[in-house]
Amino acid sequence: MRTGGQLIVDALEANGVERVYSVPGESYLAVLDALHDSRIENVVCRQEGGATMMADCEGRLTGKPGICFVTRGPGATNASAGIHIARQDSNPVILFVGQVARGNLEREAFQEVDYRAFFGTMAKWVVQIDDAARVPELVTRAFAVATSGRPGPVVVVLPEDMLTDAVEAPTPLPFVAVETRPGRPEMDRLVELLEAAERPFLVLGGTRWTEEAVSQVCAGISRWRLPAGCSFRRQTLCDQLHESYAGDIGIGANPKLAAYIKQSDLVILVGCRFGEMPSADYTLVKSPYPDQKLVHIFPDPEELGRVYRPTLAINASNTAFAAAFAETAPDAPPRWANFTEDLHQSYLEWSTPPMDGPGAVKIGPVMAWLEENLPEDVIIANGAGNFATWMHRFHRYRRFNGQAAPTSGSMGYGVPAGVAAKGIFPDREVVVWAGDGDFLMNGQEFATAMHYGRPIIVVILNNGIYGTIRMHQERDYPGRVSGTTLTNPDFAALARAYGGHGETVRATAEFAPAFERARASGKPAILDVLIDAEAIMPTRTLTEIREKR
Repeated sequence: MRTGGQLIVDALEANGVERVYSVPGESYLAVLDALHDSRIENVVCRQEGGATMMADCEGRLTGKPGICFVTRGPGATNASAGIHIARQDSNPVILFVGQVARGNLEREAFQEVDYRAFFGTMAKWVVQIDDAARVPELVTRAFAVATSGRPGPVVVVLPEDMLTDAVEAPTPLPFVAVETRPGRPEMDRLVELLEAAERPFLVLGGTRWTEEAVSQVCAGISRWRLPAGCSFRRQTLCDQLHESYAGDIGIGANPKLAAYIKQSDLVILVGCRFGEMPSADYTLVKSPYPDQKLVHIFPDPEELGRVYRPTLAINASNTAFAAAFAETAPDAPPRWANFTEDLHQSYLEWSTPPMDGPGAVKIGPVMAWLEENLPEDVIIANGAGNFATWMHRFHRYRRFNGQAAPTSGSMGYGVPAGVAAKGIFPDREVVVWAGDGDFLMNGQEFATAMHYGRPIIVVILNNGIYGTIRMHQERDYPGRVSGTTLTNPDFAALARAYGGHGETVRATAEFAPAFERARASGKPAILDVLIDAEAIMPTRTLTEIREKR
């Protein structure tokens, strides 16, 4: 006889879970008790949004479902921030939510929420386990759903009295991953389209890649001399110094690259949905009928033809397609090799930071120093905001799993993602690139980094405003500032208050030694980099935007 809480933990162990992220609550005390004697690490977080973002980062970097536990009501509603990210970013996550006792349902009991209604449009599947004997079945099914087709979040609801029921139940068995593979006719057709093309382009994106699959697809790109790029915030899928790499496709893409894609006669989308952001509001590849011939490779057949009507649709996982693509080769030297070389050179120029700018701290030289001094396998975690543009444009990602950033544009992702990344890859350096407003959304997870001894380095570009919104505000309502000014704490002092290392950077020359001291401290660290609000973008100041220059 085992309790429902014990069965939950047994099912997680059977499915290979190494760690879970949680904010404790009385609604799932039986699970916490079962974790006490488990080999699973319980990473206790400070807020449920941060916890689910950590779980999302786990799914993003490993391809396995990130696991999160939160309590009912406010806990679950806070957690929805991370579930929204997992949905839009197609990352496998399983959120376990405590619920009121079964006998009190439909009475608006203390902190009761209808989770099927609440999470129904965000999660792939929402299930409430009312019979403890079904825990092994339904938890294993949750793993299968989260990883199959288009990956995404699953919500499992746990009535508190079910968790204390002692029942006979089968021994949990692990889920079986489903791989969809391209057929010979589809690959032959792809080769035909490539051999007929004059100006092709390949886009890498999506999730659940492996290092081997990335290596295989890049080998195929090399063989075909294909110009290739990465979808928005998927830059870790290709070495940016690969001879075929043309840049990332998203907000503020290289205009030369954008023009080439619009003029291409064949676009190949591998693993990505190519939504609003990477497609530049569906202008690079028009919806529903693209100007180019379109090959769309995706693991979920329901996504193929949903936004774009492709010339060729291939229902295949990223790993299976990469293996098949690596076996293809052109019959003759590709006609587009000059385009490939030209686009790569344009990328190198585009990703070279400017050495000047407004204010005492010039972000361009900071980026140049980081490029010289960060290890090739560094992991960069960030949330959303104009501050992120500097990293996305000027950092050349070299290794697989080097980027943890939300395609959904969610602020507050960087700190929790950095904490999770350092736990998954303790031997790799982790840098959190944050804005001041971005940091304050989930900066309390710095305490989690302290608690578990994870020495992340948080670089805060502090301009005292909600920069992205101010930029749009000055463009549309020039001179009418409303709701976009911030009053910030002393972030360096905050780091020290937590027990970490903290420094304030007021001039460009101060950054490098401060970063090295943060490294040497061996502690979680915050560098509060005071920048001029005018340095809103690499190419335009706030005044230029306001005056439409």
